Amino acid sequence: MPKIKTRKSIAKRLTITKNGKVMHRSSFGRHLRNNKSASQLRRHKVIRELGMTISRKIRKVMGK
Repeated sequence: MPKIKTRKSIAKRLTITKNGKVMHRSSFGRHLRNNKSASQLRRHKVIRELGMTISRKIRKVMGK
């Protein structure tokens, strides 16, 4: 059985921690920042964890 190649497009956007959590950057935090409140911008700075079902699929695609 051949080795599964890593999906580079996903690997650039997501990181997998030592414990297997899939972390991602929040969306809507880069453009049009003047229209957003300070609290909203602070919320977008946080790196978040993905849900369990989708993270299982992503780990499989990334070969981990």
